[in-house]
Amino acid sequence: QVQLVESGGGLVQAGDSLRLSCAASGRSFRNYAMGWFRQAPGKEREFVAAISGHGTITKYADSVKGRFSISRDNAKNTVALQMNGLKPEDTAVYYCAAASTFGAVDPKLYDYWGQGTQVTVSS
Repeated sequence: QVQLVESGGGLVQAGDSLRLSCAASGRSFRNYAMGWFRQAPGKEREFVAAISGHGTITKYADSVKGRFSISRDNAKNTVALQMNGLKPEDTAVYYCAAASTFGAVDPKLYDYWGQGTQVTVSS
C-alpha cells in the first residue's frame, strides 16, 4: 500500500506560480512512477504530468508543456509539480497518483491516489 497526501493548492491570479507537493508513505517509493492529474467540475480526470521511478524521464500533457515541471525526491518520498504561468483553465482539483509503470495517461492504470488539492486561478 502507498498513501499519498497532496498539499500546496490555493487561489492565485492568472500568470502566478504555485508549487504542489505530494508526500508518500508505505512501500518503496522509488519503485513507483508518479503522476499528476487534475479534474475540473463536470469534466473527466485528465493527465497532467508523470515522472519515472528514478526521476530521469518525464512526460507532460500538451496543455501544460513548458509551464509545468514535475520532480521527485526519493530520499524524502515526495513528488512536486511546479506550475508557472497559470491560466484560469488550469483551475481544478489536482491529484497525485502512483503507478507500477511509467508513462500512463489513463487514470485507470494508476494504483494509488491522494485526496486532491484545489487550485483556483482567477482571471
